[in-house]
Amino acid sequence: MNQNQTPLLDAIISNAKRPHAAFYTPGHKQGKGISSKLIEYFGKAVFSADLTELTELDCLFAADGVIQQAQQLAAEAFGATQTWFLVNGSTCGIEAAILATCSDRDKIILPRNVHSSVISGLILSGAIPIFINPEYDATLDIAHSITIQSLEKALQKHPDAKAVIMVYPTYYGVCGDIKAIAKLTHEYNIPLIVDEAHGAHFAFHPELPISALNAGADLTIQSIHKTLGAMTQASMLHVQGSRININRINKALQLTQSTSPSYLLLASLDAARQQIALQGKELLTQTLQLAQEARNRINKISRLSILNFPPSPHPPISPSPSSLDKTRLTVTVSELGITGFEVEEILDEKFNVTPEFASLKTVTFIISLGNTAEDIEQLVKAFITLAKEYKKPLLAVEKGLENNHQEAEPLKLGSQNFALSPRQAFFSCTETVPIKEAINRISAETICPYPPGIPLLIPGEIITSTVVEHLLNVKAMGGLIGNCADTSLHTLKVVEE
Repeated sequence: MNQNQTPLLDAIISNAKRPHAAFYTPGHKQGKGISSKLIEYFGKAVFSADLTELTELDCLFAADGVIQQAQQLAAEAFGATQTWFLVNGSTCGIEAAILATCSDRDKIILPRNVHSSVISGLILSGAIPIFINPEYDATLDIAHSITIQSLEKALQKHPDAKAVIMVYPTYYGVCGDIKAIAKLTHEYNIPLIVDEAHGAHFAFHPELPISALNAGADLTIQSIHKTLGAMTQASMLHVQGSRININRINKALQLTQSTSPSYLLLASLDAARQQIALQGKELLTQTLQLAQEARNRINKISRLSILNFPPSPHPPISPSPSSLDKTRLTVTVSELGITGFEVEEILDEKFNVTPEFASLKTVTFIISLGNTAEDIEQLVKAFITLAKEYKKPLLAVEKGLENNHQEAEPLKLGSQNFALSPRQAFFSCTETVPIKEAINRISAETICPYPPGIPLLIPGEIITSTVVEHLLNVKAMGGLIGNCADTSLHTLKVVEE
């Protein structure tokens, strides 16, 4: 196929320019009725292209025209048998993947550091999670990938599982041994689903980790907007082989996608595919060079270091081969005597440098094809100044914790401490109780603390005193608590007795 084509984008532009009286949605009628403040900032052209499912523009759920052509071009570019465009983010793709492979009470094997959308997929499908612990770097308080050894134990114990999910890469850019994991999964004749939200760029440069499809994954979901040139929320789902039921994918996406898809998002997927297919190696070579420059210069700053994998100077966490996406930059700042949360705030407010996210000991940056040499210069200079002017006595972070709480030991997750399935708990009658009174009750919500950024409580799990203590310590250290109703952690939502 000719990757220079943009069939969907071209059709949208053609219809946007066609003079006609519009008696269809959206109500602003190609920008004629839009707020003047929006036009002042965004211009008129974007609203003239905000169209609906006109005959010439095809239908996302029954594509046989320009959307189908655009998806076929994407499948070829990314190495899939079939590709679907997603306008509800990777979230809807992950939910659809679980719905397509699991029915009520089916088992699915997955790491504990999954995205919250996976938990939503469990609730929607009724599947039973079989959690395995990812590798864990206790020094940096970072969860990595699952190992072939832990997966093999889970498959031996649960040979009736319907699918395996892995996160590849992690938020920190760490990639597990996906080839071996795919091979082992297929020995049990079940599919490997990959949350590749942060790895859409892998297939387009030889110095990046292998893409999930090239490694043998059956289904992979990519956030094209995270590392490539699509608009926020624009993602893709790719399938290859015969282990995934295509009809179930189609049906599942009809449940999880909007029936009024944004053609602006769809057009951005078409254009981003063309860009990376034609210019990917050149653009990513520049990106990797910028990332390497930042890595080299920041590593030379006293008391700062960059995450490597296997961790250095620490010994390898496990014998399984893992790699690192070199466009992801995680800076360890704990030796400055301040937390990653403080560093994130200082960089943003004092130096106009905004990271992707922070944890207790690290700050993480995404370097992509949109970054420039000027961005890297600003980042490095900010760290040079920060290391000189904002450092505190060594280990001040740890000493400061003693004023309120002792630093919690890493929790041993994945113990299958479930009284109900996530779906049963979600649809149960619930009540809100003070957090201390929630101990030994059944959680009715997902609670995801950062750090370490993995779901600590999932609907259906029994809440233990250890978990409560850990949550309170994370909160006291400045971590963020997500997904739950009361982020202050004064209360938790539990299943009624």
